[in-house]
Amino acid sequence: MGETLSHQSVLLTEAIDALAIRPDGIYLDGTFGRGGHAAEILKKLNDQGRLLAMDQDPQAVEIAEKRFAGDQRFEIVHANFESLSDVVCKKGLDQKVDGILLDIGVSSPQLDDAARGFSFMKSGPLDMRMNPAIGQSAAQWLASVEEKELTDVLRRLGEERFAKRIAHAIIEIRQQQPIDDTLQLAKIISDAVPKKEKHKHPATRSFQAIRIYINRELEVLEKALEDAVNVLALNGRLVVISFHSLEDRIVKRFMRDKSRGPQIPKDLPVMDSDIQVPFKVVGKMIKPGEDEIKENPRARSSVLRVLERVH
Repeated sequence: MGETLSHQSVLLTEAIDALAIRPDGIYLDGTFGRGGHAAEILKKLNDQGRLLAMDQDPQAVEIAEKRFAGDQRFEIVHANFESLSDVVCKKGLDQKVDGILLDIGVSSPQLDDAARGFSFMKSGPLDMRMNPAIGQSAAQWLASVEEKELTDVLRRLGEERFAKRIAHAIIEIRQQQPIDDTLQLAKIISDAVPKKEKHKHPATRSFQAIRIYINRELEVLEKALEDAVNVLALNGRLVVISFHSLEDRIVKRFMRDKSRGPQIPKDLPVMDSDIQVPFKVVGKMIKPGEDEIKENPRARSSVLRVLERVH
């Protein structure tokens, strides 16, 4: 099913340029998706180059194995990128990786496939797991979560101002019937929201919050960022594409802190020139141009940031 669903890689040219690919280098695509970025990386590599890919979605792994079958430079591992360090070290590539790409969030095929339960626009089982074999589904969680915790998740991870009303409505309905369909949940949320935003479905923020919670996306991102910089080679780059403010805030703060180096108390007799900072932020954040947004509206909120190991 997933193979037939279209997918446009966001900030494709910008991401490939940011990786500054060496033909004989070693690269890691931590979020293979449907392989748009991976295909472009492979075009830049010679026979000595190598691309290691990861994805927690079994559909993505299946597509990768078919799409790049026989390409000796390519290998994919079925794993969440929170285990990035383990995967790299097992391959004997610790501090040998010349570039890492992380394209955060849910992919278009996942959104468009109603059976995955991510979309509030189509009826489907309320699942939302990136890897359907691990953890509890959104329906299972909503069946038992307490109203206070649900309110907190919607407010914190969805930045939903009507979080309390929505959470209360969900708990009320669940006492009468199971909530196990995406359109059913979307209607409950829509009915609970007193004021609608223009050009935005009232369930957008709540679905985002539940998906992030179910997949532990922010915790995973924080661990993956730390792991990524630890396995980079000298002059290696970490390129991250994020899609909403919560993710981008984490990425921005992480890269800023890494490029500052250790914060020495002011009263210690240490000069700035005595401190060797191992990383630097490369350029400013990059956002998609008007043409890309017109062609792929889902790219609108994307932001690309780059960090390079310099020592």
